[in-house]
Amino acid sequence: MRVLTLNILSPRYAGDWDRRRDALVAGVRAVDPDVVALQEVTDAAEVLGPGWHLAPHSRRDAGLGATLASRWPLGAVHEVDGAVTDRAAEFPWGGTLVAEVLAPPPIGPVHVVHHKPVYQLPYERERELHAVAAAGLVEEVVPDPARHVVVLGDFDARPDSASLRFWTGRQSLDGASVCYHDAWESVHGDEPGHTFTPENPLVRAGGMRLVRGRRIDYVLVRGGSHGPTLQVRSCERALVEPIGGVQASDHYGVVAELALPD
Repeated sequence: MRVLTLNILSPRYAGDWDRRRDALVAGVRAVDPDVVALQEVTDAAEVLGPGWHLAPHSRRDAGLGATLASRWPLGAVHEVDGAVTDRAAEFPWGGTLVAEVLAPPPIGPVHVVHHKPVYQLPYERERELHAVAAAGLVEEVVPDPARHVVVLGDFDARPDSASLRFWTGRQSLDGASVCYHDAWESVHGDEPGHTFTPENPLVRAGGMRLVRGRRIDYVLVRGGSHGPTLQVRSCERALVEPIGGVQASDHYGVVAELALPD
């Protein structure tokens, strides 16, 4: 199963949409994913084309928000609101979906989580609360620890932040602990793998151009007592280079190939 997470940079926040849309379409087609988590999207079909099963987040801002897409049909979809505090409620489309993706055996069905917390740099407390709520929803929906769960999204947090340390089993929060395995780290170790960086010309032109490069977009695989339930065969950044001379987004995507363990 090939999964992709990508923040597409809404045309509301940057111009040249017609050319960027064409670059996004070409870039996603080249990746050829089975499941995609898109952020800052209004019309997912505009980027993905026909034939996808879509699960948009319910919280949106005049149509703008996050959408999970699968080539396979979707089963039950559950959601938790990202407005975990009054400050978090200022971000109008934060939230987390947990969707059953009816992928064929032997890997399916699999639950895919699309996680999008607040972006504001000082709001790590809100990202912590949201992470605990999202992980708790997964435990309610998929209580069997042997069932496959994959988490995708723009977490707006570095690997050393408390919210990511919680997701990856490095610390507990609010009396809870889980352990998901970072696909990038599984393949590349401590390599930085920045997905939002001033090396990208669209970041240099944006409001966070003075912030150092960060890895904030993730693919995570649920783990049990002895490690992840799925093997990460590969994990790379996607849509890094311009396509037809056009930088597709201010975020680089993350694509991972997942399989049953050998």
